[in-house]
Amino acid sequence: MEKTARGQKDIVLGYVKSLGTQEHRSMMETAYVYGTKYQFILITGGPVLKHLGVNESSHSSQVWFLHCRSHRGFMTTMTSERCPLTRMRKQLSLLILHSFLQLMEAPLVSEVYDDPSVVPPPQFPYQQTPQVFLFSRPATEHLDLDTATTLAWRLRGIALLLLVHRQSPAVKTPDEYNAAYRLPEKSLEVKYMTLHNLDEVLELFMNEEKNGEEEEDGDEEEDEDSKFGKLDDEIAASVYENRGNLLDMDSITKLTSDNFHTAVAESSLTVVLFYLKWDAVSMTFLSSITEVAERLEDSEVYDVRMSAVDCGEWIDLCAAQLGSSLPVLFQPITAFPSVLVLRPHEMAQNYRGMLGSEALHRFILLSRPACPAPLSTEEEVMSFLQEAPHPELAGHKPDRVLGLFKTQSHAALPVFTAAAKSLRGELLSGLLTDGLAEKWAADHSVDLPTVLVFPSWRTHTPFSLPVSSAEELLAQINTALLHPVPELTVENLPSFLSLGKALLLLFVGEEEDEIGRRQNQALEWEMKRVVKLGEGRMERYLPCWIHLGRTPAGMSVLGSYLGSMPPLPALVLTHLPSGGEIYQYPPNTPIVAHSVLQWLQRIEDGTESPAGMLAEDTFPPAVKFYDFLNIMDMQEPGSAQQKAPKEEEEEEEEEEEEEEEEEEEEEEEEEEEEEEEEDEDREEEEGNIGDDGVVEKETAPAPESNTNPHSEL
Repeated sequence: MEKTARGQKDIVLGYVKSLGTQEHRSMMETAYVYGTKYQFILITGGPVLKHLGVNESSHSSQVWFLHCRSHRGFMTTMTSERCPLTRMRKQLSLLILHSFLQLMEAPLVSEVYDDPSVVPPPQFPYQQTPQVFLFSRPATEHLDLDTATTLAWRLRGIALLLLVHRQSPAVKTPDEYNAAYRLPEKSLEVKYMTLHNLDEVLELFMNEEKNGEEEEDGDEEEDEDSKFGKLDDEIAASVYENRGNLLDMDSITKLTSDNFHTAVAESSLTVVLFYLKWDAVSMTFLSSITEVAERLEDSEVYDVRMSAVDCGEWIDLCAAQLGSSLPVLFQPITAFPSVLVLRPHEMAQNYRGMLGSEALHRFILLSRPACPAPLSTEEEVMSFLQEAPHPELAGHKPDRVLGLFKTQSHAALPVFTAAAKSLRGELLSGLLTDGLAEKWAADHSVDLPTVLVFPSWRTHTPFSLPVSSAEELLAQINTALLHPVPELTVENLPSFLSLGKALLLLFVGEEEDEIGRRQNQALEWEMKRVVKLGEGRMERYLPCWIHLGRTPAGMSVLGSYLGSMPPLPALVLTHLPSGGEIYQYPPNTPIVAHSVLQWLQRIEDGTESPAGMLAEDTFPPAVKFYDFLNIMDMQEPGSAQQKAPKEEEEEEEEEEEEEEEEEEEEEEEEEEEEEEEEDEDREEEEGNIGDDGVVEKETAPAPESNTNPHSEL
């Protein structure tokens, strides 16, 4: 297989203990996506394992990447018959295998001319990979490059290696250090060191890897031994496992009923998280809030205050019932976690994005500019349309809208302002008035007032919208921003599902080369033709597509739809408003617009059979139900029996009557005892009077053993 693949394809060799396991399925699903790019080999034993140094009695699945294709850059000429291989050191799963293959495509050695402290961390999809820096001098440049290449091959799959050229004036690292590294958990922190041999770097990362594996094994054993280790969802399980790690909240402000209004008034932009300590999602998102606060501080953004409110402690604040003369800035919080964005003298804005640090960080940076931003010159308009509002948004192209009004006092201007503020953080808005607005209106052949919408995906002329009411304008802007055939991702899927349309969903695999990219572009073009030719018929459908290379979670989605992985590309119709049927476009049939429309017509006529059904959204408990009421009944019969209100009242009345009767009986017995004692005293006095008329005193006899017990009352 290596001889056949040499110079053509790299090989992905997977070892699984047996077929039908989750690891086997992960290998097969990955092969469906990357099968045209790599040669996949699956083994369950045999002499190959001995050559790879694996004990066949081992229960752990493993993956190796064999570098058989001729690589560019620093790939040395392969003189051996065997291809160099890299072992995947993490446990085999679908996402980890996808990340591993992405890492195998990373440059072996990258040359930089900046100091390691200013070199940006690895970008997607390598953001969770450590970086190792080696320093090079002009006199030993070739030797340093060979050393870096040797180390890079040994660190393949563990870290990214960068060669820093010291002759650059931007490099400020002292000469005493010849290496440095950055771990993904530490963000921008770089640690410097002096190496005497390459094994020191390998030992550093190998020890960290072993520690991580030992911690994972310990967690697994703890979960297996503990009957409380099973939780209903992954978020709750993650919070439970990290319950011993205290969250550093020094970077955020803890708001209370006493300081809330003061804190909002002091900052131009306040982001508030309302959370509950016993809610797993709240505690997970709280860590994202602290991460965003640290990123804003590192990028010198000082006009944003990140804060949090514990609604389990400050109930009145979360219920918006402060009971004072201060204004109420938001509606009562009824869902957790919730994020509000507040500005002085304005009502709060709800954050509706993903509960993650990246989405929230981007939303905050887009919320900082004025809304709408007044633009008075042509240069300001071009800067607004082309430049990013912050350096950290350089890789993100936001949507933009421009309001064109004849004067600043136009009656329709408040309508545009209200719509723009409701979309603040999701797009950028600008305002043109007077002569500049008339010029832009003439250039785009529109009449004032109007709103120009510049979607991030549209490179030609913008959409022109009339100004009616704030609600209608908001709906029209959202419609104009919608891509005719959008790419679905984990982040934007909820917003598309909220439209309530059936998904005409195309699944495409990873492109191997330029031909593969052209094929995927042709498929996207056919989907656009479906929209164009279908016209009004397509209003009920949302044509969209998923790139399984960029969104590997789509593989599990496709497999759950059809029960198995079909050949790619695959076209399905799902999420129908009328039911949970899933229809599959005939496999191995060319996906062209006319055929797709005919297929949709057969579905509408009821002549097409569904290929599957959507699973019901049922989440049964992870452990057996504990009937504590039954346990109470066993210990004390009838104690846990539910009773009607009338029965409870009757029982209470009977108990009160019984208590009153007992009290009356006790009082009667006491009165009788007192009368008996008085009679006895009289008899004794009469019996002790002698003949001389003198009363004779006698010692009282010992109390009898049968004395009435109530006499002491």
